[in-house]
Amino acid sequence: MKYKALLAGNNASIIDSFFTQMGNSFEAVTTSLRSEDIIRHVNFFAPDVFIYCLHNETRDNMTQMANVKYKLSQDNIPFVTIGSKEHCDEFARVAVNVSDMALQRPLSSEVIQERILSLLAKRGTAKAPAAEQKENIALNAGIPSGQANSMQPSVGQSNITPALGQLFVQEPKPSGRKHILVVDDNSMMLRLVKEHLHEKYDVATALSGKVALKFLKNKKTDLILLDYEMPDENGPAVLEKLRASNATKDIPVVFLTGVTESKKIREALILKPQSYLLKPINRERLLDTIEKLIG
Repeated sequence: MKYKALLAGNNASIIDSFFTQMGNSFEAVTTSLRSEDIIRHVNFFAPDVFIYCLHNETRDNMTQMANVKYKLSQDNIPFVTIGSKEHCDEFARVAVNVSDMALQRPLSSEVIQERILSLLAKRGTAKAPAAEQKENIALNAGIPSGQANSMQPSVGQSNITPALGQLFVQEPKPSGRKHILVVDDNSMMLRLVKEHLHEKYDVATALSGKVALKFLKNKKTDLILLDYEMPDENGPAVLEKLRASNATKDIPVVFLTGVTESKKIREALILKPQSYLLKPINRERLLDTIEKLIG
């Protein structure tokens, strides 16, 4: 049995080795460095593993890999990086928590093949069906509010939620910059959006609408990025509550949605959000939308 491997990156020698030396184990296909192209190839090729072959990648290209990781995580496809220690360490700094396995060269093709096959074998036995994963997310969303409060960190701690089970909003230090609240039940999406925004804005996160509404009782934000589809209380329900309160009715809201059907999009727009963005999130479009709304 061959595993399907989707390859990208500037390291041509590593890519070539998958075709010339590891053909018995992998059916390899290459793609460009553009995240949009990679995601299209993931949709059409349905790989078992994505392999990023590192060599002097640009920061922009590495940052885009968070978008790719979000798509891969939805399909339970591992993200593997291969390159020198310097390049692997740089990727880990720029694209935090994106790589599932980093293989640092020098390594022979045999060792690379063996380690990737081992990773796929382990993931194959532990892989959960998509429905079960959604159920686990919904269960995580059921943490009692008292427990969530007891877990809330102090101001100044890292402002990205580290795990699905932690539903609190983490507030950054006041900086005079515009503040954005991101609400999504997927922790990978929270990490992705924060990576896109943290250089220009202060960002707080919430893993459920309930927690976001509680946060807004005592705190202020300049804009809300709101997931359209969440378990328990979805984006439209949260937006309705925001509009019903004098304290929050004027906060600009942008829906984040993976829904592409025109009927569903029209339903979202009837609720009159200030805008909506399709997942996976395009960084330039996200920044441009926020700039137009709050400067």
